[in-house]
Amino acid sequence: MSDRYLKFVNTPVGKTTAQTLGLPQPLPLKRLKRNDQPFIEGDVLVGAAAGGKAISMIGSTLGASAARLWHAEDPATLEDSAKAGNKSQPLSLAGEINEKFSALVLDATGLNDTTDLRAVYDFYHPTIRRLATCGRVLVIGQDPSTCRAPAKAAAHRALEGFTRAVGKEVGKKGATANLLYMAPGAEKQLDSSIRFFLSPRSAYVSGQVARIGKSSEAPAANPVAPLAGKVALVTGASRGIGESIAETLARDGATVIGLDIPQAMESLQKVTDRIKGKALACDITGKNAPKEIADFIGKNFGGVDFVIHNAGITRDKTLGKMPEHFWDMAIAVNLTAEELIDEELMHRELLNDNGRIVCISSISGIAGNFGQTNYSAAKSGVIGYVEAMAKQMKGNTTINAIAPGFIETQMTAAMPLTIREAGRRMNSLSQGGLPLDVAEAIAWYCNPGSNGVNGNVVRVCGQSLIGK
Repeated sequence: MSDRYLKFVNTPVGKTTAQTLGLPQPLPLKRLKRNDQPFIEGDVLVGAAAGGKAISMIGSTLGASAARLWHAEDPATLEDSAKAGNKSQPLSLAGEINEKFSALVLDATGLNDTTDLRAVYDFYHPTIRRLATCGRVLVIGQDPSTCRAPAKAAAHRALEGFTRAVGKEVGKKGATANLLYMAPGAEKQLDSSIRFFLSPRSAYVSGQVARIGKSSEAPAANPVAPLAGKVALVTGASRGIGESIAETLARDGATVIGLDIPQAMESLQKVTDRIKGKALACDITGKNAPKEIADFIGKNFGGVDFVIHNAGITRDKTLGKMPEHFWDMAIAVNLTAEELIDEELMHRELLNDNGRIVCISSISGIAGNFGQTNYSAAKSGVIGYVEAMAKQMKGNTTINAIAPGFIETQMTAAMPLTIREAGRRMNSLSQGGLPLDVAEAIAWYCNPGSNGVNGNVVRVCGQSLIGK
């Protein structure tokens, strides 16, 4: 459904009206237009606190981009910024800054105690107002759980609050702010995540924390078609978010098995025909569904690389008025079916090495939602499942979750106007997301270079004010 308010406030009359009445003034977000588009362009400034472990990798990734790269020359708290490499130019933060930056990237992994947080201020204070429309703020720190000294853990945990606050400040210009927590020694696992969070693919992802663990070296991949030769199973693929996931993975080179209930077969077939995939009619709550899915994959492909658990339903009622079949169905579709399908695929060794499992949670599973005790319980259960399973994955296989916020779909289009508008505006970007935004985050998880990204729950919600 089209966001008419977004279009209106970006006209001369609409802008004046919004300013006069003090209404939100969301900007159109810049999203990926073509697959060979550079992940970032324009001027990018990088900095590193003393002892930064990631600055060389940041410089390598950005040095290979279409951006013009700068590094902070001073003050002394940013003394390791020049380690971004010889493709970056020095820029003094003490004088007048004329550039408009597409991204401001800080390596804060060198923080040892809370006094070192001054480097964060010294980097962003003189530059944040020079961030371009739809720009990117990205901070890289050390996972606090890996810090032995309490003062060091406190410093790195402080980066989370800082990044979330910055996201709320820059959101009015369509910009985002995110944080990568890196495990010690995981520098080589950063590339795919830096590219995602600085690119138009992450347009509706802000105020988020992603954890990058140490893993084996990522295999080389074609940047235009990184998923070439891979097979993906996408449940609930006949429309909405599932359709967009199927299209996006196919765009990136994967062969997609689209799955949906038999009643949706006509729509599903149109989707899979368009992307040259295969359609599978199956009710995932059926007793034999896991076996049917595994048999189909084994017979036609011999294995699967990506399993995307997108299928979901809502059966809303307040708890006291909820019939038991509403509860049972919400849990079965949104949670139990995922567990059983994964169990069957892994038992039969049909999930390939360096594979990916991605589950769809929801901000309802994080914050709860009125009239959705069943749905919220299921989506929170998804988070628990992902966090527990992440510890058991082998062969460079990962499992992660996406928690969408308000996404423009047929389901949200059917909401009452006031609730729909509240969902759209109650985030830092003051607008709803698109199914593509969810799909792009899943494509990041599936990227061969993301084998250090495991056990994460990233919200695609424009930094919704609901939840954390």
